[in-house]
Amino acid sequence: MLCDICKKNEATVHITKITNGMQQEFNICEKCAKERGEFNFPGQLDLSSPFTFQNILTGIMDYISSPNESQHNFDCSCKNCGISFSDFKKRGLVGCSDCYTDFTSALIPVIKRVQGNLDHTGKIPKRAGKNIIGKKKLLKLKESLKEAISTEEYEKAAQIRDMIKELEKTREQEG
Repeated sequence: MLCDICKKNEATVHITKITNGMQQEFNICEKCAKERGEFNFPGQLDLSSPFTFQNILTGIMDYISSPNESQHNFDCSCKNCGISFSDFKKRGLVGCSDCYTDFTSALIPVIKRVQGNLDHTGKIPKRAGKNIIGKKKLLKLKESLKEAISTEEYEKAAQIRDMIKELEKTREQEG
């Protein structure tokens, strides 16, 4: 799909804007997104609103955390990148992947509240997510195997076992 702005590059940023029940979709390339700012597309899309992701995230985090927890979390910072928890709350962005570990106690309730689950259940890109798709399929098969064994469906369990072995074999060959 081509970028709606430059009509040259492949669109990698997809934005859906819903105003008064009317839905507008914008597909833009990374270059145009950087040039025009995060959501600043003059004449097309104006998301200037007090309801920014950072404001909503901060509100949810303040709502979830108790006064004692909240005070403790303001003092902690990431051991790797040095971003403080209060900076994270203001920006709505973590500094590095280690932030998720260092801020776990504060992030898990927020992620559960916002997304309903800690596991990703959405779409996965086929090219980039081949490994993830394989892992999910393997986990699903292992769960099915446990269920088949617990319900004493041994023939079905044997078939699932063989599927697991085949999948593990192909994943091993692919690296």
